[in-house]
Amino acid sequence: MKYKDYYETLGVKREATDAEIKSAYRKLARKYHPDVNKTKEAEDKFKEINEAYEVLGDKQKRQRYDSLGANWQGGADYTPPPGFEHFNFGGGQGYQQFNFNGQDMGGFSDFFSSLFGDMMGGAGAGARGGFSGFDFGDMGQASQGYSRRSSGCNCSSKKSEDLDVTKTLNVTAKDLFSSDPITVKFNDMRKCTQCPGGGAFCSACGGTGIINENKSIKVKLPKEIKEGQKIRLKGEGKTDAYGQKGDLYLVITPKDSEYEISGSDLTKEVEITPPEAVLGCKKEIQTLHGNIGIKIPEMTSSGKMLRLKNLGLPKKSGGFGNLNAKIKIVLPEKLSQKEIDLYKQLSK
Repeated sequence: MKYKDYYETLGVKREATDAEIKSAYRKLARKYHPDVNKTKEAEDKFKEINEAYEVLGDKQKRQRYDSLGANWQGGADYTPPPGFEHFNFGGGQGYQQFNFNGQDMGGFSDFFSSLFGDMMGGAGAGARGGFSGFDFGDMGQASQGYSRRSSGCNCSSKKSEDLDVTKTLNVTAKDLFSSDPITVKFNDMRKCTQCPGGGAFCSACGGTGIINENKSIKVKLPKEIKEGQKIRLKGEGKTDAYGQKGDLYLVITPKDSEYEISGSDLTKEVEITPPEAVLGCKKEIQTLHGNIGIKIPEMTSSGKMLRLKNLGLPKKSGGFGNLNAKIKIVLPEKLSQKEIDLYKQLSK
């Protein structure tokens, strides 16, 4: 699922006061109320801001949300902590649905459900429904079509069935070339087993119900690893309330600003000028094996590949792949008038 930045949704800073959050919510609610703004975009926006205020307008929910850390970006891939993935919001006490003039607006997102399902089952759960202290009376007839219904909660707190975690691992050509393990850092979130959360005193999680830790592990990359291939790290996944641990799967994604990676072969751009392309030249280029000199033949076109044997990545069978030098013809940033005149003569 995707991470939701509730602060961004309401247009406030993370350190915003309760009053600032409420004020921002009220302005947006007036603007996007479905009885005032009839567009589909407004309807979707209205649901988003209500969900954001349901979290940021509640002290306990905001504390739990903030415990995820401030380094997330809206839309980033998010994996819920173990024990938070299986709350059923198909109907149950505290489940919020919004209805405007008979039109069902739906309920909260999966992201919200994964974090706050256990907080929505009590007698007072969801009492605000996103409208605490907000009077639509100054909008005239616009508010008359609004109603809110709460159905019973069937929040399931059963044991997590899947403790495995899958993450993307970006690797460079240098990472794949080295025989040493690389360090992988990631954030590990899991449900606290010492308390139920909801603001209770807890030295382990501070009452948020979530333990958030930064982990660092060493990973040995196999030779000739391909894009999309997975590396399994046993016992490095999520941990449930019973102490069972899942595995961490790292999905390899080659990402290098200098090289294109294809198995044990590499491709690197080599820039030359138009005169060098016509007349030929010698160039010194940097490789993973050290600097080498190469000869560019005369009349070399842009895009031509020069294969340099055994200057790529390590192979399973021993030895190395190839380095392909891809020629790119570039123009000087500045040309003198004399040089421009010479080009004009050549064009004739």
